[in-house]
Amino acid sequence: MKNSRMILKRIGCYIFAIAFVLAGWHITAVLLQTPALPTPAETIPVFAQYAISMWPDFLISLERVTLALIIAAVLGVPCGLALGRSPRLDALFGPVLYIMYPLPKIVLLPILLVLLGLGGAPKIALIALTIFFQIVVVMRDAAKSLPEQTIESVRSLGGSRWDVWRHVIIPAATPDLFTTLRVSSGIAIAILFFAEAIVGSTGLGHFIMESWSMVNYPRMFAGIIAFALLGVILYAIFDIVERRLTRWKR
Repeated sequence: MKNSRMILKRIGCYIFAIAFVLAGWHITAVLLQTPALPTPAETIPVFAQYAISMWPDFLISLERVTLALIIAAVLGVPCGLALGRSPRLDALFGPVLYIMYPLPKIVLLPILLVLLGLGGAPKIALIALTIFFQIVVVMRDAAKSLPEQTIESVRSLGGSRWDVWRHVIIPAATPDLFTTLRVSSGIAIAILFFAEAIVGSTGLGHFIMESWSMVNYPRMFAGIIAFALLGVILYAIFDIVERRLTRWKR
């Protein structure tokens, strides 16, 4: 009974959020009175019309951003945790983070295009490279902020180094990882749009820019809705997985 109420409450919140966004969109479109901003009533039927034809582009974009996030997490989590728990490694590679993290990775797209071609590989690499440094920084700080008393208490009970990592460090850093992934998913989608819009002939970014070049604004906004759905799906997946893996947190 309690779970049913929570589900109904969450559904109600999503319905309110959708209604709020659509109302704001409609009011803005009515006030501006420009063809570049069609109303939801004009756009939603177009989205339904192009939903099937957009599906391959949607899957391509979903695959690219998902692969990039997985690569970034697989490489970034151990690197960040290692830096956070090893003062020597942090002293050696910390300055590298200070140099590379603020660099806008989008400027590396031309180099990646030369090295990896015009397909999906440079887009995936660009997103993974951007998110990698964000994950490394967050994981390093999470591992650093862990109280030493907690680690010493495990060691005093006879816990090995692996026990410390398994039962203390990794569980403590997991919530920060999923927070980073949720935030980074929006950044990843923005980078993906930029990359697909500049080069290539597939993906939602290409679909949106093609619609813009055709001055077909309802079709363009249909692509924007698809991009929004892509972001919502990723955010929801990270939220569900986090709740499953961090039940101890609740």
